[in-house]
Amino acid sequence: MTGPDVPEALDLAALRPRLPSPVQAVDDERFARHGVRLLLKRDDLIHPDLIGNKWRKLAPNLRAAAGRPLVTFGGAYSNHLRATAAAGRLLGLTTIGVVRGQELADRPLNPSLTRCAADGMRLHFVDRSTYRRKTEPETLAAILRAVAAEDAYVVPEGGSNSPAVRGCRALGEELRGHADVVALACGTGGTLAGLTAGLAPGQRALGVPVLKGGFLTAEVTALQERAFGGRRGTWSLDDRFHFGGYARTPPGLHAFAADFERRHGLPVERLYVAKMLYGLVALAEEGGFARGTTVAAVVTGRPLD
Repeated sequence: MTGPDVPEALDLAALRPRLPSPVQAVDDERFARHGVRLLLKRDDLIHPDLIGNKWRKLAPNLRAAAGRPLVTFGGAYSNHLRATAAAGRLLGLTTIGVVRGQELADRPLNPSLTRCAADGMRLHFVDRSTYRRKTEPETLAAILRAVAAEDAYVVPEGGSNSPAVRGCRALGEELRGHADVVALACGTGGTLAGLTAGLAPGQRALGVPVLKGGFLTAEVTALQERAFGGRRGTWSLDDRFHFGGYARTPPGLHAFAADFERRHGLPVERLYVAKMLYGLVALAEEGGFARGTTVAAVVTGRPLD
């Protein structure tokens, strides 16, 4: 993403994002026998460090930050925290990650948080009660004081705010004319809210939430209202494939992902992408797609090295 959505001073174009990302057809009999064609929208190839929807969501927020420190939020396995930390390293920006779970402060960092720290992100752990209240003005102000960053630009958990939603509209525009159904895994719903606005009439989007709770319909609706003034496009959610909640990856899901990797040579990220692909295979088996349907699955990330 270049041009008016990105500040010249940051020169994100110098990072050479691969846009539009490639669309790859795959031959998979689990779809073909039901008359369904599967495409992969390879957003995982946009940039080696700012992967997939993270690039699309962060670029407009980097513009809005205008060089100020970035404070953002996430759990211990947050892809968003990793992407923000990488952006800080690449662009020379100060980044602070507020991590859910005070109990983690005294434990060794997991590989995801280790990567964040290696990229220069300062990690600040808060208790879960405080984390739940992080959007309340008084709580947020206290967090910013605690990290000595009252002047920071705050990016919400998952990066989903109005600039990010509008930035993801380009993803839908890139898929016009390619597919009848566009599917993706959803965390906070920002990517779904944006890409649906970019699709052509007659196309629909299918979100596969990776968190349980059934709250995402209201969240996506609210994100579209704030970004565009109302609901945009045709979209729906299927809440059956979260496998117990965020970061829950039971052996059956790992086996499915490993099999998909062997079939198609695609590294399958487990927390989001595997759940979406599993859901699409299940829907095809159920007859959830009419014969002749082309489904584009958005690959929003890749496994942590």
